[in-house]
Amino acid sequence: MLGNTQQALESFSKGVIKQSRTNLSKKDKNVTRSLYDSLAYDLMVGPNSFSLSFFMNSYGKFQDEGVKGADPSLVKNGAQKAPNSRFAYRNKRPPIKPLQEWLKNRGIRFRDEKGRFKKGGTKTLAFLISRRIYAEGIKPSRFFTRAFETQFPKLPKEIATAYKLDLENFLKFTQK
Repeated sequence: MLGNTQQALESFSKGVIKQSRTNLSKKDKNVTRSLYDSLAYDLMVGPNSFSLSFFMNSYGKFQDEGVKGADPSLVKNGAQKAPNSRFAYRNKRPPIKPLQEWLKNRGIRFRDEKGRFKKGGTKTLAFLISRRIYAEGIKPSRFFTRAFETQFPKLPKEIATAYKLDLENFLKFTQK
């Protein structure tokens, strides 16, 4: 029985990771592959129990669930991007350094109305993006949540019944 359980859980875990990575690539959230490469799981099967944990870089939970903005009215045409998120900006803006790296990796620069490069470096652009993210938040991508929800029904009925009892605690633990 434990061999079947372990095999089913291995298949489930690999499916969640594979689908999460596919979702990241489709959502164009895979610039540096850091989050993509950090996705992993740990399955421990004992004689009377099993434990399954998923891991990712710490910012992955913010990408998955989104972050509520502090006040969309701070920017022109602002709109709340994640009104139901448990995460929110309150008094600190997103750091500028990672945004500068992101801009460099993407090759994004200021341009004028004719498409020519304009004055203003990545620091200025990163500051403007940081201000907008702070005001509006980050839209949820649900790259991990969708993968988990897609793979979960595929588990055998016996495992799903036992697993359902601890699902809420498991999800809270996974996202910490």
